[in-house]
Amino acid sequence: MSEVLNSSRRNFLKAGAVLGSGLLISFTVPGAKKLAGAGGASMVGPQSGAAFAPNAYLHITADNQILVYLAHAEMGQGIWTTLSMMIADELDVDVNKMVVQHGDAWKPYNHTLFGIQITGGSSTTYSEFERYRKAGATARMLLVEAAAKKFGVSPSACTTANGIVTAGNKTATYGELASEAATLTAPADVPLKDPKDWKYIGKGVKRLDTPAKINGTAKFGMDVQFPGLLTATVLHAPVFGAKVKSVDAAKAKAIPGVKQVVQIPTGVAVLADNYWAAKKGRAALKVEWDLGSGVQVDSTAMMAKYKQLAKTPGAPAAKGGNVDTGMSKAVKTVEAVYTFPYLAHAPMEPLNVTIELKDGKCEIWCGTQMPGMDQDAAAKVLGLKPEQVRVNTVFLGGGFGRRATPASDFVKEAAEIVKASGKPLVKMVWAREDDVKGGFYRPAFVHNVKVGLNADGMPVAWSHNIVGQSIMEGTLFAAMIKDGIDAASVEGVADSPYLAAVPDKLVTLHSPKNEVPVLWWRSVGHTHTAMAMEAMIDELAHAVGKDPLAYRQELLKDHPRHLAALNLAAEKAGWGKPLAAGRFRGIAVHESFLSYVAHVVEISLNSDGTIKVHKVVSAIDCGLAVNPDGVRAQIESGINFGVSGALLGEISLEKGRVQQGNFNDYVVSRMFDTPAEIEVHIVENGGKMGGVGEPGVPPVAPAIANAYFSATGKRLRDLPFNKAILKA
Repeated sequence: MSEVLNSSRRNFLKAGAVLGSGLLISFTVPGAKKLAGAGGASMVGPQSGAAFAPNAYLHITADNQILVYLAHAEMGQGIWTTLSMMIADELDVDVNKMVVQHGDAWKPYNHTLFGIQITGGSSTTYSEFERYRKAGATARMLLVEAAAKKFGVSPSACTTANGIVTAGNKTATYGELASEAATLTAPADVPLKDPKDWKYIGKGVKRLDTPAKINGTAKFGMDVQFPGLLTATVLHAPVFGAKVKSVDAAKAKAIPGVKQVVQIPTGVAVLADNYWAAKKGRAALKVEWDLGSGVQVDSTAMMAKYKQLAKTPGAPAAKGGNVDTGMSKAVKTVEAVYTFPYLAHAPMEPLNVTIELKDGKCEIWCGTQMPGMDQDAAAKVLGLKPEQVRVNTVFLGGGFGRRATPASDFVKEAAEIVKASGKPLVKMVWAREDDVKGGFYRPAFVHNVKVGLNADGMPVAWSHNIVGQSIMEGTLFAAMIKDGIDAASVEGVADSPYLAAVPDKLVTLHSPKNEVPVLWWRSVGHTHTAMAMEAMIDELAHAVGKDPLAYRQELLKDHPRHLAALNLAAEKAGWGKPLAAGRFRGIAVHESFLSYVAHVVEISLNSDGTIKVHKVVSAIDCGLAVNPDGVRAQIESGINFGVSGALLGEISLEKGRVQQGNFNDYVVSRMFDTPAEIEVHIVENGGKMGGVGEPGVPPVAPAIANAYFSATGKRLRDLPFNKAILKA
């Protein structure tokens, strides 16, 4: 299988700490023993029984190859480059000459915060910042020590640059020193470079994965091909939770190229020589279903029920004082109900998994955000031990959370096909329709908000009831639900800076259940909470006759990082200055994943009254911007993603059936929908580092809604906005 996975890397993983004439650097994580034992997937690899699990690896070969193995998956967010920059700066090598590869499912790659191997929560860069730098610094120290021995000088007489150690007129490449360095004992700790000596960190580096993605050599799951590989498609139930009653596969089996039809827990799979034969075979199936209770799910009825439920308090998520007393004393009250539909992730590359079962071992190729979970899931289905399953993570053609499924639904489904068919080499491929109709959506939500204001126009009482399905319920993360509160449902409200100074407040949550599977979607709860909070703040500003920016500045005076992002975005956008005729501005600021983002959006109205977004000026405070170019790219990406969800995105169900199936009816932003101009400005400060993959999304919707109010004097409270406008 060297066509997909470099065999030298495979041998390295089997070999252990010292590989031939190379140098392998592992580094420990304070508290990692506890984190590794916190639950989650079983993973395999050298040193898996070590007292402190290494968190990442750097390998230097005798021929001067410098290989970086990533504990996280590259899915477009740029960590292929960012993590390599950290090592390159401390190691004193050219980052553009490093060879980067994904790590397998392996316990030492467990996330330092979450205790499992995962790429998510916009956490990769800040969680690995110290560890990846220490990997480079430790390697450099050992190489210098090896050079000093070789040259007969003190280590202090040696300098490093561009992968070479120099002492006077003597030089040696890192590759020449690798064998000797591998015999030396790594220090317990190493000093790291002063920021003033960084060559790459904070300066910006072009993405290392770009050339391969341009010339076609980058391997995505869809690219995996082997001789004898069968392709499988699955006819899924038309209703979530439905079961197969009977199957007539005669016509499907008659399709040229179809080899087998098998029933699996999630439906009926057709295996064929190629995708098109499998697709035709699936279309020819006649299946009778037991639809079950899922047939009762209807979006319109559900939303009406949610609205009624939102009129009553649920489980308390945040409280202070007595909200009823506070409301009774308020000079003015403002009320609003905000609604949010289900949303699909719709990554460009639909889900796919390739599995080979051979000699009692399983090998998997897929784009995944949680390889350890997938390893365990496949092992359980196939009756293997986790250490008998290897997960090869390839490039992900988009994830947005969909490829981080605690249930490992798509990998488990592929394993079920292999098990049921008895075929040793199968590639399961989902069509776009499978992906859009396949569930694991951003949950639908309703927010019912009532705010009491004092004579100065400041909020003194805040009642906020939230209704929506729990993401954590029914997963191994269910233990995170405390006193009926799924924190992912209330984040951005329960901890909002706007509520910090409100004396009388109550935030509550209802978490109704139904058959529709839900999952985190890029920026998780902040996808709806930011809209509810920032739209309400704008409503309050209007209610008391204050400028939306000035009102926020007053409310956030004790929150300097929110304020810094807000002020920078407003300044760069020219807030308060006249706009061209027919153009209108809106503003919003929100913190998520430890980063603070403000957007100023400029819109106009189309002839049918729908919204056209022309320009977004954004400011982000993410602490240290390790790769400023990458930060800007991710905020730009988040803005476009947010525009799509705010204006267009909706999954609806009638009689349990998802009404959307492809991009013709699950509409995402096209080029003409996206802003022609996006400016991203980075707040320069020494604040705590945050993530950048998701924080660009949350402020988009409220900024657009607030701009629409400036244009029309009408409030948008139901998403997607353009549908709401046309329906009005």
